[in-house]
Amino acid sequence: MRVLVTGAAGFVGSKLVSSLSADRFIRISGRGTDAARIDEIVAHDILKPSVQENGPRIISRAGDLSNRAEAEELVGDGVDLVVHLAAVVSGQAEEDFDLGYRVNLDGTRNLLEACRRLAKPPVFIFASSGAAYGGELPETVPDNLRLTPTTSYGAQKVIGELLVTDYSRKGFIDGRALRFPTIVVRPGAPNRALSSYASSIIREPLQGKEAICPVDDGVQIFILSPRMLIRNIRHAIGIPASELGFDRALTLPGIRVSAGQMIGALRQIAGDDVVARIVRRPDPQVAKVVEGWPGYIEATRARSLGFVADNSMADIITAFIQDELGGA
Repeated sequence: MRVLVTGAAGFVGSKLVSSLSADRFIRISGRGTDAARIDEIVAHDILKPSVQENGPRIISRAGDLSNRAEAEELVGDGVDLVVHLAAVVSGQAEEDFDLGYRVNLDGTRNLLEACRRLAKPPVFIFASSGAAYGGELPETVPDNLRLTPTTSYGAQKVIGELLVTDYSRKGFIDGRALRFPTIVVRPGAPNRALSSYASSIIREPLQGKEAICPVDDGVQIFILSPRMLIRNIRHAIGIPASELGFDRALTLPGIRVSAGQMIGALRQIAGDDVVARIVRRPDPQVAKVVEGWPGYIEATRARSLGFVADNSMADIITAFIQDELGGA
């Protein structure tokens, strides 16, 4: 089996490549109940991903998916599984309108068109976002709420979801569009996502660094840990198409926490000295966008299909310490 992961230089992509490479076998839709052997993983990003081979052969590639020829060459003569994670993040997509649509829309369409030309339709995982929701939202968002994104990034993700459902309807791919909650705690450095603070106020203080909190304690956010995200992506790969039906987009489960609750959990685990490294610096632009996102999404359909969320903010922080800080 040949696997393609785009956005493989990012933290989600690199973790997924490592997970698939370590296990070597994975259950995939259309292959029955037996796990399929992974023979090759193509790790692709705008910059060449750094990869470490554990099992299957891993090919590291750099390129721009907004170039149709690049997408066609990448897919080549065949691929059994595509996990499309490559994207311009929310803040950057909002600041640079043309770049956001070129990467997040044109790149996705080019990849889908390349898959369309294959003799056998691949399983196609598309990374969408809770930014698909927006406008006047109820306190608890049901699965069937009409999507009204209030950012260019959100609009690009909704269009991607519709494309995945339509290409699946036509039999070109066997798609799943997964709306990710905000992923916390992200390893590495802060990025240009408007939700970046949610990881920074945990990650930096735990490593002896100052972090900026741009929102009030009461501002809530819907989150999922990297550990559970990788588990859910792998689960999505194996769900039979018959269980998904026509609509291929669904929201992954998460938990709702406020900035104050996140800081409280950090204090409980790491103490007052660590929390003292968080600097309050209100940013009305960030607060306005984040407050427009859903505080809690039911994700009833995803839960019924076996997707899972974390139990608590304390569990998420503990997982970060174990997975990224060597348990210390």
